[in-house]
Amino acid sequence: MATIDRPRSRVGSSRMPAVLGGTVLVVATALTTAVGQATADVVTNTITVEAGPGGVAITPDGAHVYVANQNGHSVSVIATATNTVTATIPVGEGPSGMAITPDGAFAYVTNLIDDSVSVIDTSINTEITTVPIGGTPNEVAITPDGALAYVPNTSNDSVSVIDTATNAVITSVPVGRVPFGVTFTPNGALAYVTNFLGDSVSVIDTATNAVIASVPVGVQPIGVAFTPDGALAYVTHQGDNSVSVIDTATNAVVTTVSVGDRPNGIAITPDGNLAYVNNFDGSSVSVIDTATNTIATTVPVGDRPSGVVITPDGAHAYVTNWGDGTVSVIAIGKTPAEIAGTPTAGVVGQPYEHTFTLTGEPAPTAAVTAGALPEGVALSEQGVLSGTPTTAGTYTFTVTASNGVGDDAILEATLDITEATEPVPSNPWGSLGGS
Repeated sequence: MATIDRPRSRVGSSRMPAVLGGTVLVVATALTTAVGQATADVVTNTITVEAGPGGVAITPDGAHVYVANQNGHSVSVIATATNTVTATIPVGEGPSGMAITPDGAFAYVTNLIDDSVSVIDTSINTEITTVPIGGTPNEVAITPDGALAYVPNTSNDSVSVIDTATNAVITSVPVGRVPFGVTFTPNGALAYVTNFLGDSVSVIDTATNAVIASVPVGVQPIGVAFTPDGALAYVTHQGDNSVSVIDTATNAVVTTVSVGDRPNGIAITPDGNLAYVNNFDGSSVSVIDTATNTIATTVPVGDRPSGVVITPDGAHAYVTNWGDGTVSVIAIGKTPAEIAGTPTAGVVGQPYEHTFTLTGEPAPTAAVTAGALPEGVALSEQGVLSGTPTTAGTYTFTVTASNGVGDDAILEATLDITEATEPVPSNPWGSLGGS
């Protein structure tokens, strides 16, 4: 996913007078951000790529993420098993959009300054051909059968259709003003194209390559994603900081969700429960609960997040940060381990128990990683300190809680064990004195 105010992009040129100067007017709205059921998400890795990462796609097996580096004129390949960059592929000037064929064999990258599309063979991570497009191509999407690639051209208000068997443009479809994003319904029957300056979404019948509907949406629509059943389309609007939800049966907006500053890329989890929305000027990701269309949580990420993709298993979201040349990896539904609690004092020969408070998702386990416990006392993985101490003293130790998400939680603890005191015998005869 590219962004409208790129220093190297011609989207900010004279062909778009409404967005001159590299900025987009943000229109204030009266929308209220509703907060839904909380979800647990956390950034677990930050990966450095080249300058200006935007478009992003993932292979069908989830093994590799491909990132278009707009200012680096390259594509970074990230291995998801290690979250490291394993290859950097030179492409055209100003790579912006990114899509991978359903069989994972090829990646298509739009070069918005070169007016072309690079085709990468993913088996060798090399550009094998370039398709001339014209019209400042921005995003790219590939039909579910892999036969066609659709490319919106921001400067001539059209969508180029590429035959992936021949890598040739076979037709051009007129759409609204400054088309930007494109996504197909899961069955491939329709393509939805956001028209940035048309404040609309064009619906293309892929059988005829004709526009069959135009859906009015919010100000400056940019990203679009479908729920897995194809019933709803979610569209981000940079101009009014919101997301429109379109009923695809009627092609009408059924609700609008307020999100962060200048929402850009969007992706929906494979189960359809959550939509992840990048807030370009908010350096954050808004997570929408699609059951209630409310904000479940907001995740801080890098500078100027642009593109987002979710792994096929729904476990992670990869977010490109255009402003700082990084990719944030979000663990979905996960929070790091935390531990709290201060052990109370114990007594030699008397049963002892103290439970540390462990939180995190998944549930963390606890262990003593430094120091020593009193003889007769042990710590369970659930954080329960129990047993019968046999020796008095002051014991200092370190408890570490971990769940594989983010950093481990570390707690320095002290446990005092005192000697048992002999009871003072009472006088069974009472006082012998009297008056």
